[in-house]
Amino acid sequence: MIVGGGPGGYEAALVGSQLGGDVTLVDTDGLGGSAVLTDCVPSKTLIATAEVMTEVRESAELGLRFGDGETGQADAVVSVDLAALNHRVLELARKQSEDICERIQRENVELVIGRGRLDGPDRVIAQTADGERSFDADVVLLATGARPRQLASARPDGERILNWTQLYNLTELPERLIVVGSGVTGAEFASAYDALGSEVVLISSRDRVLPGEDADAAQVLEDVFARRGLTVLQRSRAETVTRDGDSVTVTLSDGREVVGSHCLVAVGSIPNTADLGLQEAGVDVSDAGFVTVDRVSRTSARSVYAAGDCTGVFPLASVAAMQGRIAMWHSLGDAVSPLDLKTVSSNVFTAPEIATVGVSQTQVDSGEVMARCVTLPLRGNPRAKMQGSRDGFVKLFCRSVTGIVIGGVVVAPRASELIYPVAIAVAERLTVDQVSQSFTVYPSMTGSLAEAARRLHGTRSIIS
Repeated sequence: MIVGGGPGGYEAALVGSQLGGDVTLVDTDGLGGSAVLTDCVPSKTLIATAEVMTEVRESAELGLRFGDGETGQADAVVSVDLAALNHRVLELARKQSEDICERIQRENVELVIGRGRLDGPDRVIAQTADGERSFDADVVLLATGARPRQLASARPDGERILNWTQLYNLTELPERLIVVGSGVTGAEFASAYDALGSEVVLISSRDRVLPGEDADAAQVLEDVFARRGLTVLQRSRAETVTRDGDSVTVTLSDGREVVGSHCLVAVGSIPNTADLGLQEAGVDVSDAGFVTVDRVSRTSARSVYAAGDCTGVFPLASVAAMQGRIAMWHSLGDAVSPLDLKTVSSNVFTAPEIATVGVSQTQVDSGEVMARCVTLPLRGNPRAKMQGSRDGFVKLFCRSVTGIVIGGVVVAPRASELIYPVAIAVAERLTVDQVSQSFTVYPSMTGSLAEAARRLHGTRSIIS
């Protein structure tokens, strides 16, 4: 029995059916969950258009000219129809959800539309349009996800004050967008709307954007933001967000006011774990409301598992899906390896993108992990030169003695694709010599990965 149809839920359902289980999935918001309907799929679809705009605007050095050839400015002839863009965004999300639904039904998973909750550790109650239904279960998986955190002093109205699920209702490009929150979501939308043509102000309560990411990578992004005219207000905490007609005002803790046409509030998420009958079923939750799980997705209650954002383990769709699969493999007696977060690759879809896997620079600098490292600026890569890409770098970490690759950072266009070879190296415990002896295409961005590995054939940390 599965409660929640996001990546953790529907992937678990597929595995359960594959292994011969009688699987029922209770879902209320649409299969795919927030990842498909309001988060990953729609945001990255919007960002795909923003990437094209960035490439167009920065193509002058490639010899491209626009308009009459006198101004040569892309902005003069290229603009974004936000209504059309958001229509495409929502259509793609809807179609992806429908595709998942069709796959689930093909695999003989019973789909129940309703809101599920536990009635003890071995029963689920679903509130449906036709009334309440009860399901006995040998195994229950909770995959109820999370939702945008709201500030009492910044209530979204869906028109001018928005959370990230509401952006796709806009039909006109914000003239001046204020983004509150400099984490991954805030940075991604700030980067995207800047590329689409909005004036953007990013308010960060910390001393830099992306405080949870590699500091060198965050610095590259801040430099790019500054060059493109995006304003970052560091060490600035938003106290209130108010609306007056067609304008919004963000009042900072030091009394300053920032006025814009729209405000995006991106200050984290809270788990959807209230009113699920968790306490009565013996399922432990953290002080923040996240379901406590071990590395095979077990909760504190017998035969109850949990996966995805409701666990707070790592808020990525890929991790949610793996947690769900692991839960089914474990509960149904199949071979299973516990979740290993050291092998999880993640990406920030800004321009340039920031991708990471394995150990971090912070862990190395603090002495928590003993490692050698090399950093190669992207500007030295021949393919990057040809494409006019100069912002970014490749960074690799390896064990000091064995040379085993234990982490990496890529800051570049399409870094989300370039991190995969590093992720394989980390997961398979490849040495820098093994990586460097693999052929890469010339010219290619991956050439920098092989070059970084070659430079680690020694004993010194290198920064070039």
